[in-house]
Amino acid sequence: MSRAQRLLDLIHILRSHRFPVSGAQLAAQLNISLRTLYRDIATLQAQGADIEGEAGLGYVLRPGYMLPPLMFSPEEIEALVLGSRWLAARGDDPLAAAAKSALNKVAAVLPDDLRQSLDENALLIGPGSYSKTADALLPQIRQAVRAERKLDIDYLDLKGSHSRRRVWPFAVGYFDRLRMLLAWCELRQGFRHFRIDRISALESVQQRYPQRRQRLLKQWRESEGIRESKGRPGNEK
Repeated sequence: MSRAQRLLDLIHILRSHRFPVSGAQLAAQLNISLRTLYRDIATLQAQGADIEGEAGLGYVLRPGYMLPPLMFSPEEIEALVLGSRWLAARGDDPLAAAAKSALNKVAAVLPDDLRQSLDENALLIGPGSYSKTADALLPQIRQAVRAERKLDIDYLDLKGSHSRRRVWPFAVGYFDRLRMLLAWCELRQGFRHFRIDRISALESVQQRYPQRRQRLLKQWRESEGIRESKGRPGNEK
């Protein structure tokens, strides 16, 4: 294992613990000596990691530390490039531009060898069949999700029925062929999935919904019987 990878693993271990972890435990997980661990801790502290503690008491990483660019593994570089390319090809204009900008910022601070691996990345995004006709609504929807504010939407369901809904938007699902708004519907008093290409009009309501977004997302996952963030089209009523 390279030293850079070992430092990355050490950061990940510390991030997974809310309370101090003994040096002996950290050294055992990394399969290194205590002396090497102390040197690695000192290196990370010199790079700006807010690691508190000392030998015999344990160590804890305070929130807010950003990994230096040299810590990216080849797989992480590939993930960044692939995700950014997907958004650039499939996202609405503001999100696509943000993806390109973020990748450019990462590339600007990468060491030469990692920048070369980014430029030469061979993971490509193939053509898709997604229609961008509904993309104009996505920035406003994402803003409502971030602000935890209600939306009034005009909706045409799969049966061809029109309705006016007031919803609590808490997530947006990005599928290859469509985009889905996940929300609590006041009309139906339940969670509903709304295809964004079937929303003919929407209006932001200057009123926050009464629950936090993360709480709604957790309740939705429980109602769907899933543990991870993965939605599926359906439940339009």
